[in-house]
Amino acid sequence: MAEEPKVESIAKHFGKVKDPRVEQTKRYKLLDILLIAICGVICGADSWVDIEMFGKSKLVRLKTFLTLPNVIPSQDTFGRVFALINPEELERSYMEWVEAINELPKAR
Repeated sequence: MAEEPKVESIAKHFGKVKDPRVEQTKRYKLLDILLIAICGVICGADSWVDIEMFGKSKLVRLKTFLTLPNVIPSQDTFGRVFALINPEELERSYMEWVEAINELPKAR
């Protein structure tokens, strides 16, 4: 039987995105912000307001796999952070993640 491909965690892919924020102003982990936004968009969010609302509505579930030391960031925080992130780094991380998902064995 052939060995199934290893699936790398989403954190490994998006953990490569450099955090452009000043250290003392960080209230939320970059990875938490990225993953809430990604999950929100996958679930139909199309604005920072929608992403914040998604995060608040799914807080209990999100806390099972995110740190969330200060609960859910505001819409303004999402907007500011995404405005500072290097878009090429984010795109590269996203594409690596999608490629890893594509290699998952298909359910029968």
